[in-house]
Amino acid sequence: MKFVDEATITVSSGKGGPGCVSFRRERYIEFGGPDGGDGGNGGDVILRVDPGQRTLYDYRRQKLFNAKNGASGLGKQKHGKNGSHKFLDLPPGTLVSDADTLEPIIDLTLEHSEHIIAKGGQGGQGNKRFASATNRTPRFAQPGIPGIEMRLKLELKLLADVGIVGLPNAGKSTLISSMSAARPKIADYPFTTLTPTLGMVEPPFGDPFAVADIPGLIEGAHEGTGLGIKFLKHIERTGILIHLIDVGEINPETPLEAFSLINNELAMYSKKLAQKAQIVVLNKMDLTGVQNRVDSFKAAVPNLMVLTISAATGQGVKPLIKLLATKLQKE
Repeated sequence: MKFVDEATITVSSGKGGPGCVSFRRERYIEFGGPDGGDGGNGGDVILRVDPGQRTLYDYRRQKLFNAKNGASGLGKQKHGKNGSHKFLDLPPGTLVSDADTLEPIIDLTLEHSEHIIAKGGQGGQGNKRFASATNRTPRFAQPGIPGIEMRLKLELKLLADVGIVGLPNAGKSTLISSMSAARPKIADYPFTTLTPTLGMVEPPFGDPFAVADIPGLIEGAHEGTGLGIKFLKHIERTGILIHLIDVGEINPETPLEAFSLINNELAMYSKKLAQKAQIVVLNKMDLTGVQNRVDSFKAAVPNLMVLTISAATGQGVKPLIKLLATKLQKE
C-alpha cells in the first residue's frame, strides 16, 4: 500500500429523528390520549486508533464519511431507531485538526482508543411528552436536532522509539534492514527511500522497539528543499536519533560538514528536534582506506561518543542495538 501521510476529509454525524404526533385509537375509547414516541438519536462519527493501519491512503480515495440519521418516532410511544455510528480507523500518530482553521483537535496516540469527533443530533420528543393537565391533546412534536459537519485535516506523524537521520545514501535503509525485518528499497543513488520505513527491533534484553528510517535530508530541508519538510515531522515523535554518516564522504579537512548540515536543518525546523538525544554512527566501515577519515571526525568532536559500523556486513550493528536498548530503558 502506498504511504500517504496527509489527507483532508469531511465528516457528518447523523440527524436526530423527529418525534411523532399520534393519538391512541382503541375500540370503545372515543378520545384516546397522545402516544407519539420520540425520534431516534443520530449516529456519531468516531475516530478509532488501529495499530494495524500504517497510512492514510484510504482517506485520499474517500473524502466524505456520514453517520446514519435517527429514525422518526412512532405511535404507541415507540421510540425511533438510533442511527448507526460511523467509525474511522486511523493509524497511531495521526494528528486531527480543523481543516479550515488548522486548530489541532486531537492527537491519536493511544492504540485501540476511541474518540467521538462529531456527536449525532438528539431525536425530537413525541407529543406524548407534552401532555399536561392544561393541554391534554398536544398536536405537535419536536423535530430532530441536526448533526454536525466538519472538515478535518489528518496528518500522520510516525510513532517510533528511534529515528535514523542523515544525508541521502548514508545507508539508512541498509541499517534498518540489518536491525529489523523491514525490507525497504535499497539502491546506490540519492533519494532511494521516498517514504518513511518502520521496523521492529528485538534486542537481546528489554522490550522490542520501533525504528523509523527517515528519507534523506539535504540543505534547505526545513524550507521544503528535496524531500524536505514533508518528512521532518516524522522525527518529532522519536525518542532517540541515530545520526548516520557515510564515512566515505567525510573530508578530513572539513570532517563535520555533513554532521553540522543535518543538525542545522533539525534546529531550523524545531528547537525540540535539536535537543533530542543523538547517537552518532559512522557507516560503511567496510570501505578501504577510511580510518583517517574516522580519526579526523573523532578528533573534531572529542567529547562525543562515536560508533563505527558497516550496515552492509553487520559489523558493529549488535553493539548499536544493545546501546539503544540500554538508553531506551533509562528513558
